[in-house]
Amino acid sequence: MKSHGFYRSLTWYSPILLSLFLLLSCNQDNTLQSPNGKIRVSINKKTQLADDENHYLTVEYLGENTTSGIVQETKLGLLTESQNFSKNLKLISISERKHIADNYPMITGKKSHCKNEAYEKTYTFENEEKQTIDIILRAYNDGVAFKYNVTSPLEIDYITNELTTYFIPDGTNRWIQPYEVGYEDFYPLANNGATIEGKTPGLWGYPALLEKQDSIFILITEANIQRGHCASQLNNEQSTTEYKVKLNDERIPFNSSWTSPWRVLIIGSLADIVESTLVTDVSDPNTFGDVDWITPGLVSWIYWANNRGSQNFQIVKEYIDLAVEMKWPYNLIDWEWDVMRNGGNVDDAIKYSLEKGVKPMLWYNSGTSWIGPGAPGPLDRLNTKKNREKEYEQLKKSGVEGIKIDFFKGDDAASMNYYIDLLEDAMKYKLLINFHGATIPRGWQRTYPNLMTIEGVYGAEWYNNSPVLTPKAASHNATLPFTRNVIGSMDYTPGTFSDSQHPHITSHGHELALYVVFESALQHMPDRPSSYLSLPAPVREFLSTLPTTWDETELISGYPGIEVVIARRKGDVWYIGGLNGTDESKTFFLTDILAQNSGKKITLFKDGQDDHSFAIEDEIITTNPNPELKIECLPRGGFVAVIK
Repeated sequence: MKSHGFYRSLTWYSPILLSLFLLLSCNQDNTLQSPNGKIRVSINKKTQLADDENHYLTVEYLGENTTSGIVQETKLGLLTESQNFSKNLKLISISERKHIADNYPMITGKKSHCKNEAYEKTYTFENEEKQTIDIILRAYNDGVAFKYNVTSPLEIDYITNELTTYFIPDGTNRWIQPYEVGYEDFYPLANNGATIEGKTPGLWGYPALLEKQDSIFILITEANIQRGHCASQLNNEQSTTEYKVKLNDERIPFNSSWTSPWRVLIIGSLADIVESTLVTDVSDPNTFGDVDWITPGLVSWIYWANNRGSQNFQIVKEYIDLAVEMKWPYNLIDWEWDVMRNGGNVDDAIKYSLEKGVKPMLWYNSGTSWIGPGAPGPLDRLNTKKNREKEYEQLKKSGVEGIKIDFFKGDDAASMNYYIDLLEDAMKYKLLINFHGATIPRGWQRTYPNLMTIEGVYGAEWYNNSPVLTPKAASHNATLPFTRNVIGSMDYTPGTFSDSQHPHITSHGHELALYVVFESALQHMPDRPSSYLSLPAPVREFLSTLPTTWDETELISGYPGIEVVIARRKGDVWYIGGLNGTDESKTFFLTDILAQNSGKKITLFKDGQDDHSFAIEDEIITTNPNPELKIECLPRGGFVAVIK
């Protein structure tokens, strides 16, 4: 861009010449490239019909020997009640390039210290009424993020439609979940946008994983939901190849100005996708100060084997005793504790837990009225600020460390505000939070570090509800690391060695590996006490010392639905988990990570002779420059390796 002095000199010439110069200048400076040079993005216009021009986002991935246009013609635009930014926009300015450097600690998640870089530009457009809108665009080393900023001439205005539309041509492999309020569905592999039978026509939830050419993948999601925002979904009902961002609310009020959540595209290899922290990179940092009181950990959990067990004081005590035996720091007392009987009430249970050195947590209904009569209790203790602060204060006085809040009604702005209210007030009272029956993570885990985990997944709880998970679990489990778990902690409640209402057909090795493959800062241990206590001593020891947060995460190998091997480091110890998502035997090989840890001991937990047994091996990793470990897995099997 030329200097302001040069612009002023142009004003001596015709306005037409000045406009032409500005347009040419903007076009010359229309691209934005990531700091590592791998991703290039631009905003360009395209004429659909006469006098009907739209602007589109285009992303290119710059490989070593090729350039791939991996995101083509993502339509941009926004409508408010007073302004139309849908077509015939003029690009009037592009800001100077700004360097963005993210460098921050995380208590939860796949890395304890997150670093990323981006370049940012703001593109300012003008509509036919001379009203302006900004599109803030960032090119990160592992993706692209953009958001809208609009100022209204009215004191109060309403966002009525976002026009962001991702073009996904037929033939593109995709793993997208049909939208459900609680995000509890599968991510089936498809190569077109046809609606799945029995699901809401054309409506899809985040995240959406796409496989483009040359083994380049894209994960589409959104991040940094703030107060007053609603969440969104993807809708391709009008055209199966065009996935439009559908705001959950029809009208979003705002005062004078409004900035959207970030639209996020994580881009690269599957390792880039799995290891990315882009969702938290673009989210607001923690401003609450002291976080030393926040301690992730393992939780004994009563619901899976005794789904109304919290009514029974004696059964609750069994799970507290289990936590003592297994050296787990937490116990969750689940729904209906308000009607606990058989020798004690909830106060007795909390007291017993504290006496045993186990930190108690309690389940709550969110208190929203959408469930109707018969909703499980306790009800209506959190849904107003007065009730919530009274309850939080009492919980803290009684020694409760955190709460699991269930049954949220959806993704509207009122629900988003409620989530934020719950988190902010819980920070004041130093309470940990687990959202259940809830939306997916959208970056709050950075802004509110007391947010330990969120369900938002079709997890092991469903063995209680229907037979659907049994045949699908292995493939589903091998898909989640590339989809749902990329964007934040996932309360799947893994590792069920016995059966609940419906059986599982994954192996013991597979179930053990889930504890490493799935990341959740509060990892709920769902099986019954007798099951854990009957496991081989080395397995019990592994489960007693297992971390739930990590310093580093690496994808070693995998493909959605087929297999996955993930390595996570805590201190100087590496934990490696592998899953076979197929109904056939499979062989895994560990090489590079062994070469990095020569001379250390590796303990291997793998499938035994059948689904319900382990083979456990200890050996020293060879100092050979190219060590290799061959691991045989049963159908729907798995393994864990610990290197220290």
